[in-house]
Parts: sequence; structure tokens; C-alpha cells
Amino acid sequence: MVQTKLKHLGIILDGNRRWAREKNLPTLKGHQRGYDKIKKVGEWCLEHNIKILTVYAFSTENWKRSKKEVAYLMRLLKKALTDEVEYFKSKGIKIKVIGRISDLSQSLQKAVKNIEKETRNGKKGLLNIAISYGGRVEIVEAIKKIIKKGIAPDKIEEKTVEKNLYTADLPDPDMIIRTSGEQRLSGFLLWQSSYSELYFTPTYWPAFSKKDLETAINWFLKRKRRFGGDDK
Repeated sequence: MVQTKLKHLGIILDGNRRWAREKNLPTLKGHQRGYDKIKKVGEWCLEHNIKILTVYAFSTENWKRSKKEVAYLMRLLKKALTDEVEYFKSKGIKIKVIGRISDLSQSLQKAVKNIEKETRNGKKGLLNIAISYGGRVEIVEAIKKIIKKGIAPDKIEEKTVEKNLYTADLPDPDMIIRTSGEQRLSGFLLWQSSYSELYFTPTYWPAFSKKDLETAINWFLKRKRRFGGDDK
């Protein structure tokens, strides 16, 4: 097993629909397999001592998809957040949902609050699920919070912004993986990813395997992370 100092991993879950089409399955089946995969990857991360996993599950732009697909995704999310409470508690995993929660239905907001409350004492790991999330939206909301707090402009520093992001008090992601072959962040953790290593794989998210994760980790371990400093 590959051991790593990687503390925070971000994953852009991409390729559910394409995976389903190539398998001659309904598009929605791809989403089902994709959400099932999150739990497995979370377990693999713990095996590699990766304590924080942030997954991009549903973006602010995804609301533009068909009503049928959006409704299915929301039902899937609610089912996952409701049915998996005991599983995450038993594993010692804390769940946090980041994004514009006010966009969600009242019943889904209730499920979010419940799973966050029930898993708040988890010490073994943290799973951030980005729902109705957009990096620009997050930064705009952070600015609004700063203004509302009445912080003087000359007192605003990078730390001020960081403390008002959805990921306040968390380390920035060391690496971000995007599946399906696309090579862009699509608004994922725009502030936090300044020095993240970016890893792109052609594997569709539902097909992402333990070996794929270990390949990404090995790639990460070979990177020289200088953070703008000298090459030594």
C-alpha cells in the first residue's frame, strides 16, 4: 500500500453520463454508480491516511440540466445523506456539505443538517460534499460575510477571506483529481487550489478504481512542491 503525506484530496466527479452511454445504460444509472463510488473512494483514502476528501457532486451550473435529471440527482443526494448516517458514524467520518445550501429543497436541507449534526464527532476523517457549489459564488459569499462583519478594508488579508470560505480552517487541497479526461477545474475550489497539484485521468468516475487512486498518489509523490520558492 502506498503511504502518503497527502492530507486533503479534492475530486471532480466527472463522466457518469458518458460511462452509462458506453455501457448502453440509462444516464441516471451512471449517476447511481457514481454516488456509490464516493463511499468506496472514501474508504481507500482512509487506508492511505488521507484525512480530508472534498468531492464536487453538484455545481451551481448543474441546475441547468433537464428537470428530470436534476430531480433524480436531488433524490439520490437525499437518499445518500439519509441512509448513510449510521455508516459514517460507525467509520468515525464527519460529513460537511459545502455550497449554496439555500438552493436545496427544505427536505434536503433538513437531511444536510441532520447528517452534519449526527457525524460532528467523527475524528477519523472528513468528507466535504460540494452541492450547488461554485468557486466564484463561494468567493462572492465570503466577501459578503466580510462586509456584514464590518471588517475595515485595510484589515482584510488572505486569512480574512479564507476564514469566510466554506472550507474555513481546513488546509488547502494538496491534489485535485478530475476524472473523464477533461482538463479544467470548472469552478472547483478556485481560491483553495492555488498550489494544488492537478491530476487528470481519462477514467470515468463510476469506473475509478483503487489502482487509479494509487496511480494518482504515486504521481503526487513525485511532484516537487515549491510553493513559489527556489528549486532545490
